Amino acid sequence: MELNRKNITKYGLLVVLILVLLIYPTWVYQVFLNLLGVMMPLILGAILAYVLNLICVKLEKHFFPNTKWHWLQKSRRGIVILIALLIVILVISGVFRLVLPQFISALTSFFKSIPAFFNDVANFAQKINSHSIIPEQVKSIDVNWNSVQSKVMKFLTSGLGGVFGSTIKIVTGVAKGLFNFILALTFAVYILATKEKLGSQIDRASRAFIKEKHLQKIKYVLHVTNQMFSSFIVGQVTEAIILGTLCTLGMFIFRFPYALSVGAFVGITSLVPILGAWMGGAVGFLLIAVDSPLNAVLFIVFIIVLQQLESNLVYPRVVGTSIGLPGIWVLAAITIGGGLSGIVGMLLGVPVVATIYQLMKNKVNQRLDSQVTDVELEN
Repeated sequence: MELNRKNITKYGLLVVLILVLLIYPTWVYQVFLNLLGVMMPLILGAILAYVLNLICVKLEKHFFPNTKWHWLQKSRRGIVILIALLIVILVISGVFRLVLPQFISALTSFFKSIPAFFNDVANFAQKINSHSIIPEQVKSIDVNWNSVQSKVMKFLTSGLGGVFGSTIKIVTGVAKGLFNFILALTFAVYILATKEKLGSQIDRASRAFIKEKHLQKIKYVLHVTNQMFSSFIVGQVTEAIILGTLCTLGMFIFRFPYALSVGAFVGITSLVPILGAWMGGAVGFLLIAVDSPLNAVLFIVFIIVLQQLESNLVYPRVVGTSIGLPGIWVLAAITIGGGLSGIVGMLLGVPVVATIYQLMKNKVNQRLDSQVTDVELEN
């Protein structure tokens, strides 16, 4: 009787949940979005903790693992977390220190050259209007190029004024983003500092509410998922270093300016699969275009060729090898993930497909081994 009551309650709640989803889908979706927005700093903190933990694990293997000093044993975890954070901060700040000053200088020079550019265009257009051999109907059209130039400049300045005029909104957004970042970083450090204790608590709660056979399957799936995601991150970082190095060497060979800065920025942005290198290439184009428009065009050709080599040769081999996923599935995962969820889909597509691939591979091998064993027993 007790079992029947539990089943009735369980299935009754399931029916109610399905009815709510069917009757109020918009309301449920809005509640989900609000909940996701509130939890986003914690989610980002957990992701940051997972990435930093890969560095911390490597550091802990070499940072006095067998020390007998009690004070070092207690402070070892905190020191390792601090070193991991410093490594990430130094790498990011080093790249931006290489790129940002030149980018600001190029951007300033670009905006300073806009009035002279429009003057040249206006003078050239007036010469064509007065001296070129064109139909009389077109020549009879009187175009006031000075007026056109003034209107274009007014549009640009008013547009910039509108962007910079919303100071309160910008400051509020920056303050909110900074607060969320500090909260996520604090949460990540707390997870790293107490990961053994948190793991023990989750394990005890799981054993209390989940059957042992189901718990073993969940642990197995999580183990494979962790292997794939950690290998993907390591492979992605390796691929970014390779691409940044190739870009720098190529720019030195073809005598493009800002080779070290652009190469470092292309490397750091290529952490975003496929699309990241184009972002770095756009910054490189702007930097080079201020010095030489011709070199900027040639740089675009160079980055297109490099991107094709990276997408079809380097990325599938480096990242695919690190996670045990064939190159064709890497490209398929990036294509489908990007089509479904943009950059986030590109980031998650490869490790998700790699996890499914590995789980299916293990299951197929298990079934085939079982069939072979059955045949041997029959014989």
